[in-house]
Amino acid sequence: MEKKWALILGASSGFGGASAVRLAKDGYHIFGIHLDRQATMSNVEKIKKKIQSTGHKAVFFNANAADPIKRNDILDEIKERFATKEHPHVHVLIHSLAFGSLKPYISKDPNERITPAQMQMTLDVMAHTLVYWTQGLIERDLFAKGGRIFGLTSAGSQTVIPNYGAVSAAKASLEAHIRQLAVELGGMGITANAIMAGVTDTPALRKIPGNDVMLKSAKMKNPGGRLTTPEDIANVISLLCRPEADWVSGNVIAVDGGEYIVNYTGEKVSRQIK
Repeated sequence: MEKKWALILGASSGFGGASAVRLAKDGYHIFGIHLDRQATMSNVEKIKKKIQSTGHKAVFFNANAADPIKRNDILDEIKERFATKEHPHVHVLIHSLAFGSLKPYISKDPNERITPAQMQMTLDVMAHTLVYWTQGLIERDLFAKGGRIFGLTSAGSQTVIPNYGAVSAAKASLEAHIRQLAVELGGMGITANAIMAGVTDTPALRKIPGNDVMLKSAKMKNPGGRLTTPEDIANVISLLCRPEADWVSGNVIAVDGGEYIVNYTGEKVSRQIK
């Protein structure tokens, strides 16, 4: 049988980490791309051990996924070490990179507002890298027919959150890239979908100013009475990797327990019929 691999951009925590573990349980080996310093490497090792405990490989690269030189080096190494002509075996690509500027667009103080370099960096990391990694896989014949592409987005792509402007633009761009890839790769049977996660308590969210209010508000208005978890997202990605989901492509799929459709935060949502 052909060996199946998942390539996860942002595999060391949050949605990427949970998806890596879940897909390993489903039978995938994992290529993980992450950027961590010594202080957070212990979490990386925990995820790798969870993957390995399933009997599958965890091949991780601690590198900047947005660096074109690093990207090409990693893809060349994957091609040389793991691929054969019979097995173009990357079946799943997940984009879960969360690194960008959280500054307002407008301020009289130039030091307080977002700069062109910060704007470019945010969109490059959180959106455009998905296209570049996909191009690299296709160029090297590493993407298997019938494969899957997932990009992690959020309601911030459609709504306004203080200081979130550049990230919001990146999420909207990521969704546009997903639609384009779904069409251009449809002939290979490769699907592409954006997963719009509900508010989730992740390291990335903790960096957003006012995150405590976001967490409290989301929990209050969610019909399920709780926040979304990384495992919720990983479970849906697992479902969409099944052959039965071959015809699901080009969509933004909300995974939030109905949180986004509730436009009221004054008090807890009624969760039972009286």
